[in-house]
Amino acid sequence: MPHRSPDIDVPDLAGKLAVVTGANSGIGFGASSRLARAGAEVILAVRDEARGNKALAEIRAEVPDARVSLRHLDLASLASVAALGARLVEEGRPVHILVNNAGIMAPRRRALTEDGLELQFATNYLGHFALTGHLLPLLRAAGAARVVSVSSMMSRFGRFDFDNLQGERRYQGVLAYGLSKLAMLVFARELQRRSTAGGWGILSNAAHPGATITNLQVTGPTHGGRSLRLNRIRNRLLYLVPWVWQEIPAGALPTVYAATSPAAEGAGYYGPDGFGELHGGPAPASVPARALDEADAARFWEVSERLSGVTYPDPRSAD
Repeated sequence: MPHRSPDIDVPDLAGKLAVVTGANSGIGFGASSRLARAGAEVILAVRDEARGNKALAEIRAEVPDARVSLRHLDLASLASVAALGARLVEEGRPVHILVNNAGIMAPRRRALTEDGLELQFATNYLGHFALTGHLLPLLRAAGAARVVSVSSMMSRFGRFDFDNLQGERRYQGVLAYGLSKLAMLVFARELQRRSTAGGWGILSNAAHPGATITNLQVTGPTHGGRSLRLNRIRNRLLYLVPWVWQEIPAGALPTVYAATSPAAEGAGYYGPDGFGELHGGPAPASVPARALDEADAARFWEVSERLSGVTYPDPRSAD
């Protein structure tokens, strides 16, 4: 039975522009809806435009005066990421909130993107690293922008094996997912360090949704041919476990809190406050020890720049 979480107050976001990846469903949809309800203009950055248009209609039905629009973004394609970045930079509007949310979870078989990257590493992490880099001028122009990177409790199972970051030697879907989500948390913290050192004016933090019922539990495990019917039966049984799961509006609260609350801090990590961080209202979350190694974070940043082809300014020099 899904657990219901308390709500939170969201400040007035009128005049703010937000970009949310993977906004057609799940946490991205829930966060986009709340941001729009608070007055923000929200760009839904999605891969599937038909589902994106359906999400637009649902948000407008819920919030009749919502200012929402659609942009195409395939995070598994660095060219698509660059194209969206270029389009938004050309439009020239400061971005006040960027929610790096979209993802895929635990495909059974290792798959590669058009750039030759492992699918989860590219979609969940590297595409977001590149997108944030492309949008950095717009984030800096906002004066006090927020970048929220959505991680997961599965980040606790991730580890940085720099000789096997993309499962080249041995691929395990769940562990690869954990690595991608550890990468998101490390990215959030390292971006904050660089923003502080360089005076970029960006507050970067991370959030996780606990145990939230989304299509993430379907799209990843069935990628590559696993039975959709059997997966849905399994999930229905899992969702019957009492006091574990929560619905999307509740699961989106830590992300919305990280993106909007005056109390949310740079390099902070937020998740549900209930048992095991599975459900509940947003609160500081437990940070895995592997996310605290600044030497690993700096090395991983360099690897990310090389793999993505996106180079951030050196925070030690004026630019």
